Amino acid sequence: QVQLVESGGGLVQAGGSLRLACAASGGTFAGYAVGWFRQAPGKEREFVAVIRWSGGSPYIADSLKGRFTISRDNAETAVVLQMDSVKLEDTALYYCAARWGARATSVDAYDYWGQGTQVTVSS
Repeated sequence: QVQLVESGGGLVQAGGSLRLACAASGGTFAGYAVGWFRQAPGKEREFVAVIRWSGGSPYIADSLKGRFTISRDNAETAVVLQMDSVKLEDTALYYCAARWGARATSVDAYDYWGQGTQVTVSS
């Protein structure tokens, strides 16, 4: 059974950095795409970034390019979301998700989800 576990969330000051990790287990993930999404209170869940499990074809939401990067950490067997120059509006519950096949930006396209890790940005 596929399991995704996020880690690395916490409290960070505006302008700082945070590194989130998504560890996957319970299957072989070759051919999978792993995405990050976030959901702020009262808002819909939104796409953040996606990458092939192999580490290829990273894609970041246009509004986050230049501040967020996504990569594969082979040592941790995890997908990492590096958040730099964070802003107050980055405060949200961050989820990782996995799907077999091509990268996707839609919430509905993903079959497996983690429980989320909270990121809170303070002024």
